[in-house]
Amino acid sequence: MSSTAPAIVYLDHNATTRPVPEAVAAMVQALRQDWANPSSTHGPGQDARRLLASARGRVAAFLGCAVAELVFTSGATEANHMAVLGAVKASGRERVLMSAVEHPGLQALAQRLRGEGVKVDFIPVDAQGRLSLAAARSLIAQDVALVSVMGANNETGVLMPVAEVAALARAAGAWMHVDATQLAGKAALGFAASGADLMSVSAHKLGGPKGIGALLVRKGLAIPPLLCGRQERNRRGGTENVPGIAGFAAACDRAAATLQADIERMRALRQRLEDGLSALPGVHVYGREAERLCNTLCLRFGSLDAEQVLMKLERAGIVASSGAACSAGGTQPSHVLLAMGESELHAKAGVRLSLGPETTAAEIDATIAAATEHLLPLLALAEAQPVS
Repeated sequence: MSSTAPAIVYLDHNATTRPVPEAVAAMVQALRQDWANPSSTHGPGQDARRLLASARGRVAAFLGCAVAELVFTSGATEANHMAVLGAVKASGRERVLMSAVEHPGLQALAQRLRGEGVKVDFIPVDAQGRLSLAAARSLIAQDVALVSVMGANNETGVLMPVAEVAALARAAGAWMHVDATQLAGKAALGFAASGADLMSVSAHKLGGPKGIGALLVRKGLAIPPLLCGRQERNRRGGTENVPGIAGFAAACDRAAATLQADIERMRALRQRLEDGLSALPGVHVYGREAERLCNTLCLRFGSLDAEQVLMKLERAGIVASSGAACSAGGTQPSHVLLAMGESELHAKAGVRLSLGPETTAAEIDATIAAATEHLLPLLALAEAQPVS
């Protein structure tokens, strides 16, 4: 018997991506050569400062914003908090709107705000996961400080009508924030064209390192800092993470050069995967009728619990995830699928398969084969069981 471990098919790119070689090389060089503090006035410090300035310009170009609009953060979670808390503090208004399918980090922030007396309302979505513009139109009023809507849902991949919501927010004098975490590297990003006032991104979703991200702040918008200090134009205190920023910039360079080809390739492979898995009995694809990210497939295999499905797939060498948060008590229902009108049983069954630029056709075929071999018997058994 061979002791060689089987190759892993990684289909969890919406959770994180492997750092591209260019990003790793840029980080190593920064750690070895440009390790000085970029705020220092001596030669080594100015070398680091020049690297920082170069990286900032490249990231800004990729994200479609002005250099002065880019604030480096520790990631999208910090950027999201900075946007929401800053908007409430700056506006004097005490009402925030979010979509009902925002990331759990923003859902948790909503609970915190409610405990502090801020009113938070959620904009519903339809059965396909699409944001209701009619509901947004009725909810966005003069008392709203901020409207926060993700550019694409992390579980279903469904794209949100950012420009339309931004126009509604602008008419009411509210700020518009977009969590673009899942868009970077999977769709063309243009901050200026989006109509948003604030936008969050994270490097590790597009081949960069973890622990670095950015908040884009529209020119002329004065947002209070989450962390005080003179760095980042007095908008985010703390010595800049130069190696992380260098890796972020290198990942942006790589993504910019290959983005359109990557999008077309991932979309074709996603469709191949969707068609292959849809041939199994009881498979239901979420957001099938909506515009989705090129790489994301969210589905359930009948009513099979996501934890059971993922365990079977991983034993076959296929790594994926559920949209639901796992706890010691088992899989929790996905708040996204519940918001789409799914039952609690089905909301526990959602599985997310997310592709990356490195995903191959052979890996897609291996996933379809593994699901057919290991899940088809479970589906047949579940179908044969009498309904109680």
